[in-house]
Amino acid sequence: MNGKLMLYIDQWGQKFWARTVKELRSNIGTGGSKVSKMYVDKKSGGAAHIGYVIGQHWLTAYQPVEIPA
Repeated sequence: MNGKLMLYIDQWGQKFWARTVKELRSNIGTGGSKVSKMYVDKKSGGAAHIGYVIGQHWLTAYQPVEIPA
């Protein structure tokens, strides 16, 4: 997502680090699989993009955040 290093965790708890969807797809090892965006409904009625579905992997994206001490 926008070239930032992101952590993706699939439904089985496997962790993948990637900067791009292409890199994520190659890390998973399903080079030819279809990539779809994954959304969640918001309370306001809209939808938020939260990750990707690649092959059999449903990947939720997490961005590392550094909290000052």
